[in-house]
Amino acid sequence: MIGVRSGAPRRARLAALGAHVPDRVVTNADLERIVDTDDEWIVSRTGIRERRWAAPEEASSDLGLIAGRRALERAGVDAADLDLIIVPSATPDHLFPSTAAIIANAMGAERAAAYDLLAACSGFVYGVSQGAAMIEAGFASRVLVIGAEVLSHVIDMSDRTTCVLFGDAAGAALLVPGDPQTTTGFLGFEIGADGSGGDDLIIPAGGGRMPMSCAASPSDGFLQMKGAEVFRFATRAMVDSVRRLLDAVDVTLDDIDLVVPHQANIRIIDHAAARLGIPESKLFNNLEHYGNTSSASIPLALTEARDAGRLRPGDLVLMVGFGAGLTWGSTVVRYEPVEVTA
Repeated sequence: MIGVRSGAPRRARLAALGAHVPDRVVTNADLERIVDTDDEWIVSRTGIRERRWAAPEEASSDLGLIAGRRALERAGVDAADLDLIIVPSATPDHLFPSTAAIIANAMGAERAAAYDLLAACSGFVYGVSQGAAMIEAGFASRVLVIGAEVLSHVIDMSDRTTCVLFGDAAGAALLVPGDPQTTTGFLGFEIGADGSGGDDLIIPAGGGRMPMSCAASPSDGFLQMKGAEVFRFATRAMVDSVRRLLDAVDVTLDDIDLVVPHQANIRIIDHAAARLGIPESKLFNNLEHYGNTSSASIPLALTEARDAGRLRPGDLVLMVGFGAGLTWGSTVVRYEPVEVTA
């Protein structure tokens, strides 16, 4: 599905960003003591050197609450004024109540609608597309999208092909209406899914088809991935989605100031960048420090790019993600913050 803004009376504006990561740093050397792996193997195949893991008692809502508050503080917006909170997460606190509702209650967003969204690593782009549509339709004026994950809670520490990949984090974006005469906002979105590859990246147990009480093995409650299949899908989906989107919004990569891909694997990022012709100077990645943080990946990278001076007001930004489902999504947006602090 592709949607391009055409004459909307309101333009959704990317107003502020915020992020949070747990305190615990887990290095490749730490993993060498747990599973049969080593730093050279991990770095050469993934580009990851360390990741953050939440404490056992920390949940996605705990990380997301901090990230969301930081985004609101940057914009000088009170949580009580939010209309909607969307939380993309592959690791929600519960099937219900929603993690979004838990965060809304904790931050005092008493009049905000709140729901979770499950599109795995594509979740942030999916969530932002929904938030922008709500604003441009006039249904909401302040939407907070929070990607929040505690993937360390669902990885099998005996599986060296997956346990080295994932980390925990949260990243948030505040969307508000912009002046249609002066705001560029989101130019368009390209999102999609191919359910035929659903088994390639899956947590089999925990839903209605296989409740945890009926799982044949404890491993059914852990993330399972067919790495080669996911690699082939990801490289194809990223390239095709970006090309379709740029054609639809009549933008070229020369027009783009910063490209922020989902931070999953450096080989996937490099392969897609080479096929698209994205110069390294326009590409931002923080994969080596955080690993794959699923729906938190892109907003965490955006926040770090802002803090590092790589994302500046007025920049045209391309984001692209892919994940379980199998899903993909991309968007182009002008970064037009309304932040009250530097």
